[in-house]
Amino acid sequence: MASAPLARGRFAPSPTGPLHFGSLVAALGSFLDARRCGGEWWVRIEDVDAPRARSGAADAILRALERFQLHWDGPVLYQSRRTDAYRAALARLLSAGLAYPCTCSRRELAACPRGGDGAPIYPGHCRAGVGHPGRPAAVRLRVDGAAVAFRDAVRGEFRQCLTGEVGDFVIRRADGLFAYQLAVVVDDAAQGITRVVRGADLLDSTPRQIHLQRLLGLPEPAYAHLPVAVDQSGHKLSKQAGAAPLDADDPAPALWAALRFLGQNPPADLRRESPATLLAWARDHWRLASVPTAPCRFWEYPPAPADFANRIESPRRTVDKAKTLD
Repeated sequence: MASAPLARGRFAPSPTGPLHFGSLVAALGSFLDARRCGGEWWVRIEDVDAPRARSGAADAILRALERFQLHWDGPVLYQSRRTDAYRAALARLLSAGLAYPCTCSRRELAACPRGGDGAPIYPGHCRAGVGHPGRPAAVRLRVDGAAVAFRDAVRGEFRQCLTGEVGDFVIRRADGLFAYQLAVVVDDAAQGITRVVRGADLLDSTPRQIHLQRLLGLPEPAYAHLPVAVDQSGHKLSKQAGAAPLDADDPAPALWAALRFLGQNPPADLRRESPATLLAWARDHWRLASVPTAPCRFWEYPPAPADFANRIESPRRTVDKAKTLD
């Protein structure tokens, strides 16, 4: 496990396409939060879901971060190279009786009530033994009545009853790939991450991750969930949905717009300054308390500067979870 300074944040994109405005918001927010605390900022490529990864996308994301002068500390971690660590964590959970194989299909769970992330709340069919021994089995983590509460630095108090709102959840898929929930917990601990600043589409996943941290005896980072950029239809800007890539040859306007999106209100005359000048101002003026608490905000790219103040906030709309993640 990496030794950590007083603060260490991270940006963890999936390599499914180029950097776009929504991912820039997450990168910039986590970068400024770490730097404002005098801490480090690390980068992780979340390519655990290998079939979704696009060739060359990871390198393109890293090059874009460099062009935006979001320079990271430490080595870049690739989840695709971390299988042994995930396998060891899974073995611990299985040997302790905290996880079990499950052969339920999506079709069999389609009629179940849905949780906040849209996934079926698992009813526990395979807890006493798999129902279809001939099928490939996923592995689910027992939640056993667990209720998790934590204070999010942007959204405030958040509480979730895992049994009633999630159910036992998958930590290794039936195709043998490790699930995001397990991988992110193991990797945050390995990298010594103390502050997780990311999109609000992952707020609902956080209690699952805290539950896993507690079962594995791992440290619990502090959390802050930023508003997610959505289009006019209320859909999250994502690489899968074809969100426009950023102009890496002229990064300052997008950085300025991302600061405005995050409630930081940079002076208008900084919009055409160099990224270094803009980021120096942002590090000195970053206030997490100024970040809007709405889970999502409308954004169009490229923006119409005169209309920026009229952008729409959507505090009541939920956003599809993308981790599957983006």
